[in-house]
Amino acid sequence: MQNRTSWIPQQPALGHAGLDARLTAELAVVVTGARRRALRDGDRQIDTAHLLHSLIESDPEVRSAFEGGPQLAKVLGYLVQRSIGYGLRWQGSVEDSGAVPVVPAPESIVWDVAAEGWSPSAASAMAGARERAELRGDVRAGGLDLLAALAADRECRAVEVLERAGVDAERLAARIVGTVGREASWEVDG
Repeated sequence: MQNRTSWIPQQPALGHAGLDARLTAELAVVVTGARRRALRDGDRQIDTAHLLHSLIESDPEVRSAFEGGPQLAKVLGYLVQRSIGYGLRWQGSVEDSGAVPVVPAPESIVWDVAAEGWSPSAASAMAGARERAELRGDVRAGGLDLLAALAADRECRAVEVLERAGVDAERLAARIVGTVGREASWEVDG
């Protein structure tokens, strides 16, 4: 009898105690979904496109940040294409927008999972989401915090997907800031 279970690469589990303390329950679900998507796609690391896909699937506030159904449908279309072949050129490569060093020094690790199981860009986005929440006075980062951090990194895979779908990432990030409140010290990178 043949075992039909396909081989799935292993990815380290997150440090749940530290993660739960810094993310809303909704964003923790997003991270779990992104990890599951990366494993299913055969990717070594969670990247920003995995995070974007999981955010859109599970967070209604994130979906409402887009300019309506047609725009959101187009983004989802690109993300689905990515999971069935569009992103094959990304497989086996590390996503690195330059947001954090590829081999960070211990004192420069900004997110506790940056060293293993996450692309540098995804780790940077998670750190940016947490920082954005702290600037707002919140202890936990939410989905809009992560979407704003993703949209602000012009070199990440999530922004590549957004731009292919016709979304102006800088404008999206600015709209999110206006939705949640204006933080004087948080600026959209351009």
